[in-house]
Amino acid sequence: MLQKIWLSSPHMGGSERKFVTQAFDENWVAPLGPNVNGLEKDIASFLHPGNENSIHVAALSSGTAALHLALILLDVKAGDEVICQSMTFSASANPIAYQGATPVFVDSEKETWNMSPELLEIAIKDRISKGKKPKAIIPVHLYGMPAKMTEISNIAGKYEIPVIEDAAEALGSHLNGQNCGTFGIIAALSFNGNKIITTSGGGALVAHDAKLAEKARFLSTQARDAAPHYQHSHIGYNYRMSNICAGIGRGQMEVLNDRVLQRRANFDWYKKALANIEGISFCEEPQGCYSNRWLTTVLINHPAKTREDLRLALDAVNIESRPLWKPMHCQPIFKDAPFYGDGTSEALFKDGLCLPSGSNLKDEERERILREIKKVFA
Repeated sequence: MLQKIWLSSPHMGGSERKFVTQAFDENWVAPLGPNVNGLEKDIASFLHPGNENSIHVAALSSGTAALHLALILLDVKAGDEVICQSMTFSASANPIAYQGATPVFVDSEKETWNMSPELLEIAIKDRISKGKKPKAIIPVHLYGMPAKMTEISNIAGKYEIPVIEDAAEALGSHLNGQNCGTFGIIAALSFNGNKIITTSGGGALVAHDAKLAEKARFLSTQARDAAPHYQHSHIGYNYRMSNICAGIGRGQMEVLNDRVLQRRANFDWYKKALANIEGISFCEEPQGCYSNRWLTTVLINHPAKTREDLRLALDAVNIESRPLWKPMHCQPIFKDAPFYGDGTSEALFKDGLCLPSGSNLKDEERERILREIKKVFA
């Protein structure tokens, strides 16, 4: 059996062990500690260098936890509606259901594959006409490509609806010089094992308002009141990041810029290597966009071959690839949710494939992938 080529595997930088060992040596093997505090500062400094005090970060157990707490902080409750990008991972939408609210899905636009501003405004107007003004909007930076945040933010401001920015896939991406994760009133980051950097499992909530971040920390540590005994006046959650995982994250933050360059180099290599194959196209960066290229994605529009033909051929030789996200409005669990679309995300799902994109991808592995792709389209 040929050695497995993974879609996106963890890539350690060297210092992770130092921070983790220090936690063991000092017996900070707990949900909180110096590494958690340090990681929060590292993230803030990265997102807003030179003015990190304007960004406030709560390190959490997952990006999903960050989205859930964001909805709680914005007072989303049962019976409310929240607009969510349809083409995304289920973690963008599931927290809406946790709150007993209804997701309202909005389709993608064809340039970045993210939430369509035009359809967003149509959805808002229609929900308001039905007496259901949405409580929040959740756009996603799909595969690291920044969404059209200027347009989305302007529409959100026009109707006075807060934006929760799902930047789980987009750490290191920016739009017109502004880092993804700093556009919304609250944003979510993910450090899952397959992300551009990892804490093995983890995430972070990012806010411009220090009080929001502080309340997120309070809620994420079981909402314990200030008392010598365990007293609770709010429902709390066990969402805080461990000091051990945060140690991994601190080491990963040291190499984040390198990881972005390595992922972008993968994209450039694929684009050049596949340029002469009919029917393969890529999502290009619009003006002002800088994508971390977390995953390199392609669309297969070939007269004789499909996305699934390529995926199965790669799988047969132990190369992992994956279809683009299946839109949320097509998922059985959300089949009854309102949807505003024009078929863009369904077409992307039908034809789109994620190729192996790890920052630790070796030259011989890329050449092996290329050989198999060429066989399919020969």
